[in-house]
Amino acid sequence: MDVSDLQVLEHDVVVVGAGGAGIRAAIECSKQGMNTAMVCKSLLGKAHTVMAEGGAAAALGNVDPRDHWKIHFRDTMRGGKFLNVWRMAELHAKNAPDRIRELEEWGAVFDRTGDGLINQRNFGGHRYPRLAHTGDRTGLEIIRTLQDHGIHQGVEIYMECTALDVLKDGDKVSGIVCMWRETGRFIIIKSKAVIFATGGAGKAWKVTSNSWEYTGDGYAMAYEAGAELMDIEFTQFHPTGMVWPPSVRGTLVTEGVRGEGGILKNKEGKRFMFDNIPERFAPETADSEEEGNRWLQGDKNARRPPELLTRDVVARAIMKEVKEDRGSPHGGAFLDIASRRSAEDIKKKLPSMYHQFKVLAELDITKDPMEVGPTLHYFMGGIRVDPDSQMSNVPGLFACGECSAGMHGANRLGGNSLSDLLVFGGLAGQGASDYARSLSGTPQIDNAQVERIIRNATDILNRENGENPYLLHEALQETMQMNVGIVRTAEDLNKGITDIEKIKEDYKQVKAAGASQYNPGWHEALAMRNLLITAEAVARAGLMREESRGAHTRIDFPGEREEWVKCNIVIKKGPDGKMEVRKVDRSEPDPELKRIAESTLEDLEAEVARETA
Repeated sequence: MDVSDLQVLEHDVVVVGAGGAGIRAAIECSKQGMNTAMVCKSLLGKAHTVMAEGGAAAALGNVDPRDHWKIHFRDTMRGGKFLNVWRMAELHAKNAPDRIRELEEWGAVFDRTGDGLINQRNFGGHRYPRLAHTGDRTGLEIIRTLQDHGIHQGVEIYMECTALDVLKDGDKVSGIVCMWRETGRFIIIKSKAVIFATGGAGKAWKVTSNSWEYTGDGYAMAYEAGAELMDIEFTQFHPTGMVWPPSVRGTLVTEGVRGEGGILKNKEGKRFMFDNIPERFAPETADSEEEGNRWLQGDKNARRPPELLTRDVVARAIMKEVKEDRGSPHGGAFLDIASRRSAEDIKKKLPSMYHQFKVLAELDITKDPMEVGPTLHYFMGGIRVDPDSQMSNVPGLFACGECSAGMHGANRLGGNSLSDLLVFGGLAGQGASDYARSLSGTPQIDNAQVERIIRNATDILNRENGENPYLLHEALQETMQMNVGIVRTAEDLNKGITDIEKIKEDYKQVKAAGASQYNPGWHEALAMRNLLITAEAVARAGLMREESRGAHTRIDFPGEREEWVKCNIVIKKGPDGKMEVRKVDRSEPDPELKRIAESTLEDLEAEVARETA
């Protein structure tokens, strides 16, 4: 192949991914004077952010004035089982309110309080009503606002364009090779910095709330470029996905249903969450239906209902009911809002959920309970980055949003993802701009790297015969669902790793029939490389972490172990091409942050009251 024949574009910064984090990063780069491009393998506006329904968490204090960044920070650290990167959790809690107000200035239409302020709702793991929302379509409103603002900032957007791999000049990023999905033609984008905002890898599992784009592209490209992955064993199963009919299994049912008062029941009609309150959360959780109701009605002295415990707790509780034969007919639990709210209220507060169940399941949620169960939803882990700049260990390679690691620790609180992508999208854009400005010249493109990337992609088309990519994907989903699921054992994880190694061998001979134009089989085969790298990383990290913490549950190692909160599991591609998995000691936290996170709620509330008096 003659590389000189390829289309070559040049920008200061390239953002890969056009969800909330990617657009926010691109806006920031453009604001900093960078010539900025954004690459997305789907269409602008189709990103996964639109599926985030409940709201964006920020301590605005509009509904309960006692809220404060310190209490948000404490909730985040406790939800993440103290494995969060302390500095990232601090930056998030402090900056989230400003990022929400900024969105409002850019035209976001949020629901309002009686006083005309941005309304905020209750959500699992949050002490106060903290989620700024637009009904149950908050992610859609955020994407709409960022998009409408972003397209006027001079950002070049390349849609239906798949990023294949990073180019490097020595140890520094020099650009990226992409492919137009429609024609199959390759393109080189030269750049000083690359920001990955590609989301997670839910399509490695059979039951997931994630859409087709979620194939671990950022994780795998960063790994191949020499970047480190961290905390990738922590894969969050959202407790409430649709379980029926099969065609929509895994589709998200927003936590906002529980935030508006929805309760979980087993097939016997028992509200089972009262039997599943962990000791750590007991002081802050209602132990009676009456007290939980008072909390939802705004009684500041009451404790929150157990349905609003963290996602890992609720997901495990539902699976326990299913395994002990108390689940719903299709392997989940019943989520009841109909008996708690009027039909008018439900249609007003949860319009998307009403429509979703009416159309997809022929169920009227104003009259009948929903059937829900855990669905692979979110990656807490990802590319290891510097908290302030969001740069990885590879100079010029940045990551933000779900693609990066550290902010959420072992378990993410609902609503923190939307404010996360705003805060860290902005910081990644700032970090990439500062880095690009610091370079004395433009990094050079290595033609041999370009040829290798393109050859790896086209070999899939040029084989006479070989393995079917769709069948390989199906096999991967089966083994991840069975062996690297919501509860894990060494035996299962080893079986999963063995299966993945076999699929990797088969993948070496993967074949996509047809030409390069309009070829979904080829796109599936290209995505499989990224899914396999990510799946192997999750399984190997899960095997190494011999404890149960947050979203990672090892039934052969029940309970949290003190030695494991002192380290992260970091993964990197070794010199021999094999995956290296190692424990890395965490640095000591800032003493003031540690004090805040470990304070009792009463002490911290009193401290905040004194500060804000």
